[in-house]
Amino acid sequence: MKLIAIVEDEPKIAALLTDYLVREGFATRHHAEGLGVVEAVRREPPDLLILDIMLPGKDGLAIAREIRAFSDLPIILLTARVEEIDRLLGLEIGADDYICKPFSPREVVARAKAILRRTARTAGLAPAQPDPIHLDEARYAVEVRGTPVTLTPVEFRLLATLMGRPGQVLSRTQLMDSLYLDHRVVSDRTVDSHVKNLRKKLVDAGGDEEWLRSIYGVGYKIDW
Repeated sequence: MKLIAIVEDEPKIAALLTDYLVREGFATRHHAEGLGVVEAVRREPPDLLILDIMLPGKDGLAIAREIRAFSDLPIILLTARVEEIDRLLGLEIGADDYICKPFSPREVVARAKAILRRTARTAGLAPAQPDPIHLDEARYAVEVRGTPVTLTPVEFRLLATLMGRPGQVLSRTQLMDSLYLDHRVVSDRTVDSHVKNLRKKLVDAGGDEEWLRSIYGVGYKIDW
């Protein structure tokens, strides 16, 4: 049974997450403050950590930094703070996902399952499955489960950038830097439009709409 540690100082949120995770077959451990979390992770590592940023004792970003110094433990950050710099800082320290409050507990469970599936594949704990998207950068060719997909050069670079860091959230700024070889200035809406077009083409070729996901206020990630 997978163990998920929840670090959350709001009792109602912690209880709600615990209920949903237990219902899905996970074991849980709850910490109501930041102090002692790193030591607990060292002593009894969970399979995944759901970590609030605003905590008494020690904040979540400090905890994540300390854990990243000795462990690749999957981390999902929770926060009510919506400033972009906080989001990017959270991603730069190695968080695997980032969810803003208020959120649906079902969404947290779904993301936790996706991260655990991915880490299991990486660790060789689950049968290796071929990626449903095959990208041939030498030929500028893309296939979705064997079906060819015609992409524009910008869409191809967008897909290649996302697939280069599967499961990781990339900000719009990061994506913009990779889309245009002449480094022209484009707006966030331009990136959003390219993502929308790319998602439609993948779905039309037999892909899943959930592969290419928008993380509100942060950016985009690709995962399956």
